Amino acid sequence: MTEAHPHICRCAENAYLPRSMRIQRVITETDDREIKSFDLVPVDEGEPFRFTPGQFCELSIVGEGEAPFGIASAPVEESFVRFSIKRIGRVTTRLHSLTPGTVIGMRGPLGNGFPMGAFAGKNLVVIGGGFAFTTLRSLLVQIMQGGQRDRFGQLQVVYGVREPGLFLYREDLAAWQARDDIQVVQTIDVPVDGWHGQVGFVPQAVQELAPSADGAVAVICGPPVMIRFTLPVLLELGFGREAIYTSLENRMQCGVGKCGRCNVGAKYVCVDGPVFSMAELDELPPEY
Repeated sequence: MTEAHPHICRCAENAYLPRSMRIQRVITETDDREIKSFDLVPVDEGEPFRFTPGQFCELSIVGEGEAPFGIASAPVEESFVRFSIKRIGRVTTRLHSLTPGTVIGMRGPLGNGFPMGAFAGKNLVVIGGGFAFTTLRSLLVQIMQGGQRDRFGQLQVVYGVREPGLFLYREDLAAWQARDDIQVVQTIDVPVDGWHGQVGFVPQAVQELAPSADGAVAVICGPPVMIRFTLPVLLELGFGREAIYTSLENRMQCGVGKCGRCNVGAKYVCVDGPVFSMAELDELPPEY
């Protein structure tokens, strides 16, 4: 057994102690190999890992540090916890070098999640861009496979990337495309030979889809520029700011509101978020 973390069993009452998790499976998600998914399982038997879609965990490697990642698996997927990680820094580069059997640390779940109770009975519009689709996968899988589909009305998904080889979770997307109780729009930025789906940026795709705001909520996660240009489209379609949710998970560090890195006004993103409605964000200083 390869270990990248000492054998520590996380105590439920102590958010600072990581739980030892073994990498069960590594999935190369994108053609450029810059994003991999890691399915983790606990080393020791202990209390079940319970969470809400939208929450995150801190993954740690001794000698390298730790970093926060949104949970990409759904609570219904009880046999593993999945994180999809882009190689962009020291910790993520080290994670990308690890293989099944390696043991790392995991703290969490941390932060809040999507308000599933508030979403119930509503039409749901899910909008994602790039590798920020991770927690959106968690939300959708929980609805589609967790026996919750009947709790929601119409379900529409818009997912955009630069080119076809950068889509995550292609098996999930194909399965959803084959169903008649969910509408999935996949779009790429510019035309590519062999691509038969939609072409255009995410705001354009949302505008063309024109989802009804009546009895609906929208969840949007992606690069800041995508959110900035998609938000006006949703507002023009009639979505109130209290009915639009997003995640600020890229601002988090310690995960427990102590380091101050994610402080925005009176809020700590890692504790009070990362999921916020746009109406909540309107009450914060503009630095978020």
